[in-house]
Amino acid sequence: MGDVVIEVGVPLPEKGLVGWPHGDMEVGQSFFVEGKTLSNVCNANHRFHKKLGWKFTARKVDGGVRVWRTE
Repeated sequence: MGDVVIEVGVPLPEKGLVGWPHGDMEVGQSFFVEGKTLSNVCNANHRFHKKLGWKFTARKVDGGVRVWRTE
């Protein structure tokens, strides 16, 4: 079956995007994400909106995506 290896004891990562600062943001602040698509970032924004009740928007910029907290 190729190079597939079965492993034991590998912890399941936290749900969501660990390391992205959505929960620490104030209205008007932003952060830059390199190497992700706008679609990936918008999906994360939606999940954080559901969790926190805050609104975020994202725009494609040179080299990646920028996320703003809008409300």
